[in-house]
Amino acid sequence: MNSVSQLDQVKTGPWNGGRSPWAVEYGKLMMWIFLLSDAFTFSSLLIYYGAQRFSKFTWPDPDLVFQSVPGFADSGYPLVFVGIMTFILILSSVTMVMAVEAGHRKAKKEVIWWLVATIIFGFMFLGCQALEWGHLHHEGFWWGQIPSAEELKHLFVGPVSLVAAQQFANLFFTITGFHGFHVFTGVMINVIILIMTICGTFEKRGSYLMVEKVGLYWHFVDLVWVFVFTFFYLV
Repeated sequence: MNSVSQLDQVKTGPWNGGRSPWAVEYGKLMMWIFLLSDAFTFSSLLIYYGAQRFSKFTWPDPDLVFQSVPGFADSGYPLVFVGIMTFILILSSVTMVMAVEAGHRKAKKEVIWWLVATIIFGFMFLGCQALEWGHLHHEGFWWGQIPSAEELKHLFVGPVSLVAAQQFANLFFTITGFHGFHVFTGVMINVIILIMTICGTFEKRGSYLMVEKVGLYWHFVDLVWVFVFTFFYLV
């Protein structure tokens, strides 16, 4: 007598619900757990930023702080440069999707080219972030350092708060730096995966699952930037 009921049997038809959601490869599951823990870290930092931002009567205006395009103009282009940075990161997410899709088809050459594109976009984003950091540092912002009260008048709409300016500087460099470290780590991992792909490692294994795992991390980093962008540049 069959001890497995019809409800408990694995459904394999195209309209029967597909595979069990628990049929997850160990490495991919561990990546999801890591990303969940990292999400808590970023959430804590952004919640603290929000608490500081809305506990102050005044705060540096993003449209006034981020209105330069390094190497092109010192002012007059609010949020243009960060818009470029965001677009670059979105493009890197698209190329990562294409690399994962090519991996599913075991198309080695396509995986290589899409990974190369992702790495290039990652380095471009980091370069833009370095330019932005350099510009703000030139303006007088750094950890534990802010411009003079006279210079800050141009960055506030209303009364100037030295405490708010210092909180803004400390949290900006901490949170964007933490995110930048994640991007740099992702780029380095992508470089390793690219080398492994070129050497035919995944072809020998018969699976490009590692590319998909790295893709999960990269998409997470891109998603976090959406929140960082919203908190610092839009609110």
